[in-house]
Amino acid sequence: MGNETRIREEVCAVGASLFQRGLTFGSTGNISVRLSDGGWLMTPTNASLGDLDPGRLSHFDKEGRLIGGDAPTKESFLHFAMYGQRSDAGAVVHLHSTHSVAVSILDDVDPEDVLPPLTAYFVMRVGRLPLVPYFPPGDKDLAKAVGALAGRHHAVLLANHGPVVAGSSLANAQYATEELEETAKLFLMLKQHKIRSLTSVQVDDLRRRFNLH
Repeated sequence: MGNETRIREEVCAVGASLFQRGLTFGSTGNISVRLSDGGWLMTPTNASLGDLDPGRLSHFDKEGRLIGGDAPTKESFLHFAMYGQRSDAGAVVHLHSTHSVAVSILDDVDPEDVLPPLTAYFVMRVGRLPLVPYFPPGDKDLAKAVGALAGRHHAVLLANHGPVVAGSSLANAQYATEELEETAKLFLMLKQHKIRSLTSVQVDDLRRRFNLH
């Protein structure tokens, strides 16, 4: 099996997994992977992540030109904004996952760091999570806003929209997105309670232990 064939099948398998577990719905959400030749594979526009066809994924060359497959997701610019600032990004996942979107709508969150460090795995997989201001769907200024943060953050939360998460591999991007969603769920569950987040000393210790930047 060729490397690109394997990646196409992995994108479809991850999409199906996310869809079947209710982390995306309808035709929302999109996935991209950087190829070894510098190009990208991306999920097409108006496609359900639960029913992707490996042969119809959008294929871009290293210049960002579409060279094969169906028309790409209308949110492809979000992916390219991440890749443009992160040479370490091997994949990007963008979802409209329910609890993450709910947190992005709250008026009293810290836009510099939306979710508290409730667990060690949130610190390890997501880290600081900034809130990107609201822009209408398809607005190219949203790409500029994401790009302005992407160099310092591999995960961002779009206001009234959802998370965009880069990872060194598709698995890492998927796991970080899922960790973000579960932490958002915990945050909403505990919002009316006094919580005990990790302390700054505990967070700094995790960053040293696991070489987190």
